[in-house]
Amino acid sequence: MDIPSEPARIPFVREVLDPHGPCIADQAGTLDNTAFADSVRRLAYRFETMGVAAGDTVAVMLPNCSEIATTMFAAWCRGAALTPVNPALTDDEVRYQLQDSTAALLVGDERARALAEATGIAWIDARSVHALGDVPDVTPVADRSDFALIIYTSGTTGKPKGVLLDHANLDAMSSSLIEHFGLTAADTSLLVLPLFHVNGLVASVLSALRAGGNVVIAPRFSPADFWDQVETHRPTYFSAVPTMYALLDAKTEREVDTSSLRFVICGAAPMPAELITRFEDRFKVPVVEGYGLSEGSVASTINPVDGPRKAGTVGITLPGQEVAVVSPDEERLPPGQRGEVVIRGANVMRGYLGRPEETARVVRDGWLHTGDVGILDDEGYLILVDRIKDMIIRGGENIYPKEIEECLYGHRAVLEAAVVGRPDDVYGEVPVAFVATKPGLTVTAEELAEHCSRSLARYKTPAEIHVRTELPRNSVGKLVKGLLREQMDRKKAHP
Repeated sequence: MDIPSEPARIPFVREVLDPHGPCIADQAGTLDNTAFADSVRRLAYRFETMGVAAGDTVAVMLPNCSEIATTMFAAWCRGAALTPVNPALTDDEVRYQLQDSTAALLVGDERARALAEATGIAWIDARSVHALGDVPDVTPVADRSDFALIIYTSGTTGKPKGVLLDHANLDAMSSSLIEHFGLTAADTSLLVLPLFHVNGLVASVLSALRAGGNVVIAPRFSPADFWDQVETHRPTYFSAVPTMYALLDAKTEREVDTSSLRFVICGAAPMPAELITRFEDRFKVPVVEGYGLSEGSVASTINPVDGPRKAGTVGITLPGQEVAVVSPDEERLPPGQRGEVVIRGANVMRGYLGRPEETARVVRDGWLHTGDVGILDDEGYLILVDRIKDMIIRGGENIYPKEIEECLYGHRAVLEAAVVGRPDDVYGEVPVAFVATKPGLTVTAEELAEHCSRSLARYKTPAEIHVRTELPRNSVGKLVKGLLREQMDRKKAHP
């Protein structure tokens, strides 16, 4: 995309281009660099004619497709922010996001059109720009300090919050990922994560394009045809969540060609060390587990591709960032000691949209307080212990659910595991485990309890174990423990 960047340096500029080299592809076809730049220019012009100006917000609600990327860059050309909307949301949830973000325009399908009309904002079909004739050149007006993305959190506690990321955030984040992974024009990213999430937008699309590489957008993740896509498109990397890796391991029955892959990324939730080792050994590709938050523009630590990778850790601090572990009094702790993980750098969000008090609670003295408990080892690798709010206190003993989950994952029949605290009249809280089994395998609660008792202290052994066909996950594929707690509460209220 040959768009001038001076005087502002913003991260949608591709520095070295083959005009006819591949840029972005989806089910509908492939756009080379020239065609993609032309699509962005046409859509940016259409936005201009509809009154979209610097400081506005453009919303997009589409299933994974290249038009989401086109919309993102076109909005940036106008100096507007993009807020991507999950198409799986209910109408009420969509309207909340449109109103909370003060979106001026919604890009999407006929459902989006009806929602835009009901909300009183403009609507456009991104595909309609292809019908436009010649349009004048569009000069980008964005500045580094302009908002680039408004990403809404999953809303597991209260209403979703809009995370404000500006172009300086994305500049820092994409540069950091390019340096850490050594991304070049030779790289191809296979996108299987949803494009309404910062991981898909920044790690899989923006970073690859900024490095001069190209992106292949899968409409969805499916273990049945995933390896067909890898063998057809020959990507050099992809990013996925632990559940996806577990399903690929459990459901792949044939030999697959992974020779194009330099590495694969795992994030969003901790991946069991045993699964990482098994996946690497079976599919002959390095799995680099990382850690980050939307509030930190996506990633803050990742295991090296070429250096030592430590299964059970989420890697080393990315270039340009600082990661520390602190006590409740915010004293920095030495290696080996457990405390809250905090992050500092140019990647840290500008704040939560319209929520200054919540922003002030989370970002203090430039440090993003994650709410995660972790340990830094002597070599700077971060080990995640658990969420502070998920810690279970049983009779005065602290129990971190992740330790029990890791134990459960060690059983050959377990696909997924989640442990939550249940109120108890005697002990205050006790751990309760929920387990989903691998396809074709069965296990009883009694067998799992015995398995846990061989590795865990008695007070850590789950008071109950529930075996299910599947566990609740959010739209990114991350297990949602809040729903499990709600189910326990309803069962207690209505036994």
